[in-house]
Amino acid sequence: MCRASKSVLAELERQHCQTVSIGCRGGGCGVCRVEVLMGKYAVGTMSRAQVSLEEERCGIVLACQLYPESDLKLRVLNRKN
Repeated sequence: MCRASKSVLAELERQHCQTVSIGCRGGGCGVCRVEVLMGKYAVGTMSRAQVSLEEERCGIVLACQLYPESDLKLRVLNRKN
């Protein structure tokens, strides 16, 4: 469970879940790219070099800037090796 005040990435870190790669945590590096397949959410500021406006419209966002407003179904785009 993730509170809306915490980013999805922050909550995954808190739970010691290593599914999503972790980089700068500030929306700039792009290593935590995910695709939201279902659910309502808000996003913080993301570098357009990492996520284009078109990608964002298609549900591709950075987990460090992803704030859930409902349960989410995600697909991880940059898998941790």
